[in-house]
Amino acid sequence: MKKWQFWLGVAISAFFLYLVLKDIEFAVLWQETLKANYWLILPGVAAYFVGLWVRAWRWHYLLRPVKAVSTKAMFPIVAMGYAGNNIFPARAGEVLRAVVLKTKEGVPISASLATIIVERVYDGVVMLAFIFVNLAELSRLTEDIVLFRDFTIQDVALWGSVLFFGVLVVFLAAAMMPKFTLKVVRWLAERLVPERFRQKVMDIAVRFLDGLASLSSPVEALMVFLTSVVIWLLETVKYWFVMHAFRFVISFFALMLMNGVVNLATTIPSAPGYLGTFDLPGIKVLGAYGIPAELAASYTFVLHFALWFPVTAVGLYYMWREGIKWQKVTTLPDENDSQVVLE
Repeated sequence: MKKWQFWLGVAISAFFLYLVLKDIEFAVLWQETLKANYWLILPGVAAYFVGLWVRAWRWHYLLRPVKAVSTKAMFPIVAMGYAGNNIFPARAGEVLRAVVLKTKEGVPISASLATIIVERVYDGVVMLAFIFVNLAELSRLTEDIVLFRDFTIQDVALWGSVLFFGVLVVFLAAAMMPKFTLKVVRWLAERLVPERFRQKVMDIAVRFLDGLASLSSPVEALMVFLTSVVIWLLETVKYWFVMHAFRFVISFFALMLMNGVVNLATTIPSAPGYLGTFDLPGIKVLGAYGIPAELAASYTFVLHFALWFPVTAVGLYYMWREGIKWQKVTTLPDENDSQVVLE
């Protein structure tokens, strides 16, 4: 990554962590952390890995029009990708997924990245759905959940809807009208792209549309959406188990709201592992439900680590087994040079 991108993420994370910690009593935070029953986190970890397997199945499903790759073969690549996202800034793990799939299965990188972007768009839509489901409950709380200054969860829902639903509509239209889409891309390329690069742009566009092919049918698109709902409900189950390790109880719907808010917030550039951008929104949501700041912070920090560490450890194991050279991950390779990250 460019150094300025890395340091910008670090600065944003430092700012968010400052907002988290400035009003926390650290002695109380430590006591709350010591009181937790950490054995109750283990079934939550198991639920998360079931969700990771469903993610692998979803990616297999999206890629079927390009190439049939089994869920079993997809799972290690998905784990490596999530480890990469947790270690590197700018979601470099997504590039790693596409490159490893190109190397092992011969799937064009452009097509893989298209399916990965589709995944992220559907994830964003589901996160927004989790927020919208709880808007009635939000209105009953004594005060708005303010994330920063006058920026509330309702604002997150509004602007997130514009972004994710807008992108989803564009992708669905492109998948259902590929010939028209290519005409538009060609028209734009002829006016905006130097002549020597136009053919490469068109080749990438064709492969990208191949990756969107699974959205050409409303039934297929609905299947991807329902699978995404299952994935995020399983992750919310992990939130629920970790909650029971601490001394407070809120509804499963409240945890869905927290899940939706924190994961939308992690789209903000940050240091590796989403430091701060995950924690501040989570603590704010819990605070709106009357959870003391130190208890909310202890729960959120432990939850963050429980989400980060297991999949990172598994992903690093698979990377070690495959001989991934991490220093090369930061360079997006050419379609014909997929060996750039492998021994």
